[in-house]
Amino acid sequence: MDDKTHPRHSRETFTKAPSVVFDPDATTPEPVRARFPGQEPPVGLRVGDLGPGGESEPNIRQALLGEPFDDPVAPGSVRCVACAHRCVLRPSRIGICGVRQNRGGWLYTLAYGQIVAAKAEPIEKKPFYHFMPGSYAYSIGTQGCNFHCAFCQNWEMSQAHREGLVPESRNVTPEEVVEEAVAAGARSIAYTYVEPTVFIDFALDSMARAGAAGLHNVFVTNGYETPEAIELIAPHLAAANVDLKAASDEFYRRVCGARWEPVREAVVEMHKRGIWLELTTLVIPGLNDDPGDLRAMAEWIATAIGPETPWHLTRFQPAYRLADLQSTPATTLVNAAAAAREVGLRHVYIGNAPEVEMAETSCARCGERLIGRSDFAVTEWRLVDGRCPRCKHSLAGVGLEDSPVVV
Repeated sequence: MDDKTHPRHSRETFTKAPSVVFDPDATTPEPVRARFPGQEPPVGLRVGDLGPGGESEPNIRQALLGEPFDDPVAPGSVRCVACAHRCVLRPSRIGICGVRQNRGGWLYTLAYGQIVAAKAEPIEKKPFYHFMPGSYAYSIGTQGCNFHCAFCQNWEMSQAHREGLVPESRNVTPEEVVEEAVAAGARSIAYTYVEPTVFIDFALDSMARAGAAGLHNVFVTNGYETPEAIELIAPHLAAANVDLKAASDEFYRRVCGARWEPVREAVVEMHKRGIWLELTTLVIPGLNDDPGDLRAMAEWIATAIGPETPWHLTRFQPAYRLADLQSTPATTLVNAAAAAREVGLRHVYIGNAPEVEMAETSCARCGERLIGRSDFAVTEWRLVDGRCPRCKHSLAGVGLEDSPVVV
């Protein structure tokens, strides 16, 4: 596993995980999906065989957000309410995410502390531009995901259970994650690379300890959390970058295996609870790049969350099942950013496109340049106590009082 600090001057894409190594001798769990009535347990596996992991399997333990489900055909069924799929799992069944399982009538996580990737990175790489600028986040992720996006750049981790892969991992405790974050000089822990809701049990334990150590917690998420999950994490979560895939339910269903409405609801709920939000949209040619749809998304952001919400428009690079598509044209991103500003969004950024990159932050009131950036680094800081030096308007965000730039 690569735990080296991310170089300041590189062209890596946002939220890209460090290199993932696979264990050639490992075997994948039986690929049984949720919601298939009438299936028997995997061959050679009895319901009585399932339960908590022993000392050799500390990653297997009883999970949060599980509830009994009355199924007359399959007694002992449970419902997982961590994400909006709300998978109903008969005994031995594994959820859509690949890491939550009904074991003997109780919901278990298979990924507690089983970290596949961990790395200290600039917070701007998540991307967060208005949250603790210039600081580092200690990023961690397990395998598994509740989406199956055809364009996933971290598919070796997120889709491992669907692709028959077993990435190498190490089992760590929440205390060890906090210790590693502090040792790396990070000011926050980012739960990222895959959807953090799928390992919410470990994330929550780590978040509580991080807060006690003076660290912030941030999610890089697809926004498919249930209200029950948000209720648990909200007291510990300082910020979230939500990946808005499209403003189309059809896109969510066809490309991601999910729905658009739960994402909208989760974004609004996190905003109501005071969690700092930044939003990201990967613009994919021919799939979600319709100018009218992008404009409608910008209008929704400005209305539902506020005009000073940062929106990151990022270039698609061919990946996973969409490796044959072309990269997003620069004009598509520039035109989408211009339309977003026309409908009222004040902080629109373009990433992963160096020739048209828009990474500087300007005052929402007078347009004065406030923060300059290059390659995920803050290069210029003109804020005074978090305000514009010209018109005194406060910049929306968190941790904007002190300059990270050494003069």
